[in-house]
Amino acid sequence: MDMNILNTVWIVLCAIFVFFMQAGFAMLESGFVRSKNAVNVIMKNYIDMSIGSLGFFAVGFGLMFGVNQTGFFGASNFLPQTGSPEFYAFLFFQMMFAATAATIVSGALAERIRYWPYILAAVFVTSLIYPVFGSWVWGGYESATSGWLAGMGFIDFAGSSVVHAVGGWCALAGVIVLGPRMGRFRQGGARSTAIPGHNLPMASLGAFILWFGFFAFNAGSTLDAGGNLGAIVLNTHLAGASGVMGAVLFTLMLGRPLLMQYPINGGLAGLVAICASANLASPLLAILIGLVAGVIMVLGTDLLERFKLDDAVGAVPVHAFAGTWGVLAVSFADGFSLSQLTVQAVGAAAAFAWAFPVALVVFVGIGMLTNLRVSTSEERRGLDYSEHHELGYPEFQSGLLHQGQDDEPELDLAA
Repeated sequence: MDMNILNTVWIVLCAIFVFFMQAGFAMLESGFVRSKNAVNVIMKNYIDMSIGSLGFFAVGFGLMFGVNQTGFFGASNFLPQTGSPEFYAFLFFQMMFAATAATIVSGALAERIRYWPYILAAVFVTSLIYPVFGSWVWGGYESATSGWLAGMGFIDFAGSSVVHAVGGWCALAGVIVLGPRMGRFRQGGARSTAIPGHNLPMASLGAFILWFGFFAFNAGSTLDAGGNLGAIVLNTHLAGASGVMGAVLFTLMLGRPLLMQYPINGGLAGLVAICASANLASPLLAILIGLVAGVIMVLGTDLLERFKLDDAVGAVPVHAFAGTWGVLAVSFADGFSLSQLTVQAVGAAAAFAWAFPVALVVFVGIGMLTNLRVSTSEERRGLDYSEHHELGYPEFQSGLLHQGQDDEPELDLAA
């Protein structure tokens, strides 16, 4: 078979599997929130994939992969209408990555952000924030130009920074602007109260789907069916497995109950971290990267709580913190290199310096135009009804329709 045809088939198949990760995000995030917000979370995932894909097709792909004479953004391939089969396959694959960056934001802001303002923010993520940073690292498709970070020698094979850290920093900006959910921090912030998810089996299924999708996420980034696929998928799996163990062992060392969120998010942190070096790392280094990522996830979760920042699903520690670690870990891929570590640190800092403040402006700007957060009564009733006029579990939640009562009265949400 002609290698161009084989490569095209490989990219398309991997893109389809990466698309399936949206189902994983939907299950994970809806399982980690309360039942009265399950429909809202899934609806956000469903629509941001759709409108984000259209925005990336219209504007984002050109900014990211157009001819990049400045090193900062592309200036061609907007609304592309012609191209080779290989070009269209590449466009489809990259569209799935853009949608992933937006979906990372969704879970962190769950249970208190209004629906359409969130969708507007997702358009900015997929059409501007993600593609501009992506152009610095991966830009210049089918041209001799490249982004300024790539020119320095910055390495991010499959998106620890481009997709995950950028999405995580955007999520952090939204968390800061929105503030915590009602009842999350009480007594002036002196005491935190856990708000458990309503369906942990659903969340675990979502995590497994995401793990499955990461194999295509990383192996597809070769854009070559004859690439180093075996090592890439092995490293991906080892990092995910060791991420689980890193989070579990560290949690036990701290003497805490082993809640399901720790192995789930630890595994995801390991998978995120290995994206940057899945094609370069040895299996032992992949295990180390995953172990450290699992610990970072736990520490990062504690850090957010210390600063009274309410990330409903742990997206910031998993994607921003572990993604940044993954980028830095590239410097160990071929023996330690201080010069490579310096370049990687510059790239990691650039991801934060671009994504976080721009996302902050986006969320503040949207909040100036319209209400970004639902009202107190709407938050108590749940966003499924207040935003969509339906319920995820109508047999058990009928009281919400007529009385506006909270489906979890044991939580003092007015505190």
